[in-house]
Amino acid sequence: MRPVLILQHLNTDGPAYLQTWLQTQGLAHEVYNTQAGQEFPASLSGYGALAILGGEMSANDDLPSLRRAEALFLQAVQAGVPTLGHCLGGQLMARALGAAVTASPAPEIGWQPLQVHKAPEAQAWFGPEGERHVYHWHSETFGLPPGAVWLAQSPACPHQAFALGPHLAMQFHVEVDENKLRYWALENEEAWFEGLPPTSVQRPAAMLADTAERLPVQQALARRIYARWMAFAAGR
Repeated sequence: MRPVLILQHLNTDGPAYLQTWLQTQGLAHEVYNTQAGQEFPASLSGYGALAILGGEMSANDDLPSLRRAEALFLQAVQAGVPTLGHCLGGQLMARALGAAVTASPAPEIGWQPLQVHKAPEAQAWFGPEGERHVYHWHSETFGLPPGAVWLAQSPACPHQAFALGPHLAMQFHVEVDENKLRYWALENEEAWFEGLPPTSVQRPAAMLADTAERLPVQQALARRIYARWMAFAAGR
């Protein structure tokens, strides 16, 4: 299979468990990190799948790298190259398809509940209908593009995931591993969290305390998602 292209926007928001899974499966992949000075490719030619990672910037910011990521996703839609969007990546996918990216009804940080819908497409990606806990870090969210299937919601943010054919956009971070999660949890002083709603924002001590229980379950979910994504790629 042709290699996977991974678009990274920030040094601190790398592929983490996604890369671990690809390596475990023996799947070739290339990571381009714009903060490290690597321009995203102009074309998807030669790639079999696309993953777009997160970042602290807004999807609406006037940054050439964001517009390049959107252009690559539109190429993926045209060519049927399966695409995964993680948080900002999902927002860029939605924006490229004509949906708005706006302030979330409430920010979500840490381990927060997610309700998987009954739709067959939702269960194909995420498993049976019902609640999951997944890792979040966002204050903006995407609308639903025309033709997309709404897959999941949460109490703080209704649009948590959508699918469009082989393409999956997520508002959450299934790619975090323990190192990435711990760094994010501890990079800000406690004062940074003051004033944020406790119903949808965990403080560092709480999110780290939940990690031993929550992270293995999320990584099982990530394996399911990544396997379906690669099945689409293999079937092209």
